[in-house]
Amino acid sequence: MRRYFLQILILVLLTGCGVSKHKNILYLKKAEKSEQPGLNIFSPKNKNSLVKSPVLIFVHGGNWDSGKKEMYSFFGKNFAKKGITTVVVGYTLSPQADYKEMTSQIASAIQWTKNNIEHYNGDPNKLFLTGHSAGGHLISLAVMNPEYNIDTNDISGIILNDAAGLDMHHYLQQNPPSTTNNYLTTWTNNPENWKKASPVFYLDENTPPFLIYLGKKTYPSIITANKRFLKALQQYQPKVAPVLINKKHIPMMTQYIWPWSNRYKEIINFMEANSK
Repeated sequence: MRRYFLQILILVLLTGCGVSKHKNILYLKKAEKSEQPGLNIFSPKNKNSLVKSPVLIFVHGGNWDSGKKEMYSFFGKNFAKKGITTVVVGYTLSPQADYKEMTSQIASAIQWTKNNIEHYNGDPNKLFLTGHSAGGHLISLAVMNPEYNIDTNDISGIILNDAAGLDMHHYLQQNPPSTTNNYLTTWTNNPENWKKASPVFYLDENTPPFLIYLGKKTYPSIITANKRFLKALQQYQPKVAPVLINKKHIPMMTQYIWPWSNRYKEIINFMEANSK
């Protein structure tokens, strides 16, 4: 009986009570791709429509060739219940897309959100980005590489959650891409493309503020890339230090299932400190 009531309690906590959900909104121009990725928006139910909430855009991971936005409704609902309008983005995966097309799509989702989020009670002047694993790579590259035409002044902050791919140039030099995990399609065999795909090369004085989470038990390649990225970032943001969590790579994401996770408070504090 006790177990039954515990299950009911968890179910109640994870439902969307107090949240407005808008599903499968298309954010690309129709001419860009025949099969359109979409995004889901989770908004706090606020009786005062004049008060706009901060906005958090989330991009999922999955090694650039797996995952889907529908798996992360818990993330959107939990943040929305805490007063944050949350946008969960879907994108085309490898081998149907390479890193450049994925990044272009994420940039389009960012721009769409900037232009439209007011209609969902979000404040476009308080726009934050977060991503787990490959998602951390895509949000960073979309914002920092000028090729994708995102004005860094429009982004109030970036939260990385055990981000992969921050220095693909270094990683792929040590581990040349093959058909395994569709890496040859994702990255090509051209080292110049690996460099263009690496956020570490685009850090400068205009880079938005970072909050970086890193699992103590995560993959060695992620630890190495984060160390290289952090060393380069600290030239411009010397006070940034990684928040080390005693978890493996996947639990770094699944910890957000629980609405009482300390990560929520930490991220909201970061958003409040960096809101324009």
